[in-house]
Amino acid sequence: MTHAISTRSLTKKFGRREVLHGVDFAVATGSVFGVIGPNGAGKTTTMRCLLDIIRPTSGEVRVLGKDPRLGGPELRRRIGYLPGELFLEGRVTGRTLLSHYEAISGPVAPGRIDELAERLGLDLDRHTRKLSKGNKQKLGLVQAFMHNPELLVLDEPTSGLDPLVQQEFHAMVREARNNGQTIFLSSHVLSEVQQTADTVAILRDGRIIAVESVSGLREGAVRHLRFSATGITAHDAGALLGAVPGVRHVKVLESNGAVTLSATLEGAIQPLVKALGTLQLKDLVLEEPDLEESVLQMYSSPGATSPGDAPHRGSAHTGSARRDSAHRGSSHTEVAK
Repeated sequence: MTHAISTRSLTKKFGRREVLHGVDFAVATGSVFGVIGPNGAGKTTTMRCLLDIIRPTSGEVRVLGKDPRLGGPELRRRIGYLPGELFLEGRVTGRTLLSHYEAISGPVAPGRIDELAERLGLDLDRHTRKLSKGNKQKLGLVQAFMHNPELLVLDEPTSGLDPLVQQEFHAMVREARNNGQTIFLSSHVLSEVQQTADTVAILRDGRIIAVESVSGLREGAVRHLRFSATGITAHDAGALLGAVPGVRHVKVLESNGAVTLSATLEGAIQPLVKALGTLQLKDLVLEEPDLEESVLQMYSSPGATSPGDAPHRGSAHTGSARRDSAHRGSSHTEVAK
């Protein structure tokens, strides 16, 4: 497998303050790689190191097979970049500004700019100083995509976009991937990344604490469960449910006539189905996996280790074992007050 991006022991200090602590990851060519993390986690700093906007304190970076410090204009023309903080010249129209960018980035297919602007609902003939935040973001997306670069680096790309335009952006990302382009994007909102990404890296305090496929995240995600059953006591129902692997936070909601319980489930559902099959069920609700909740637990878990301690899957660190240790605890049953 070839890699469009790879880092090894990437470290960045600003003065005495270290903001990236030995970051390792690799992005497969032709894939969509999403980095999520709270504000201040190091997402933008990582992207700027990849593009030689700032230089690492130590470590190794390769982008499209080259060291960004030595790639020069030739490498930059192969990349489309949307910064997290977009500053635009205000005295020109969007069309004029994009013509300037075209001269820098290289050839753009005839009609490509107008096609992208139409898809995003952007008026190219308005002066940029009159554009709203959302329309400025659209203009930034057009300049990133317009020359069909080999690599797209997009920092919080949906910021300021309304839901319909966000869906169009996701379609553009999927099309770029199908065209063989590589997309590296960041967000602090998992739901935005999971719609398009093949692989997700979770960044916290300048360290990657997990790298996982979206399907892998779903397998280990939190599901909320509620069911009602007859012919069993609240105590026995709670004990049965609490013995199922991955079941946590068991609560008895009602115990008159039919017993009603709620719980969370992490991991495979087959053991749960087998246990519930022994009951006389009246009602059962098993929600879709809550990836946001799982990731928030990774953010806040004090026991998360550095990526160097994690097991590996291919060239990427996998977060499965770490999630297990972060979530695992004694199951318990309690009666809701």
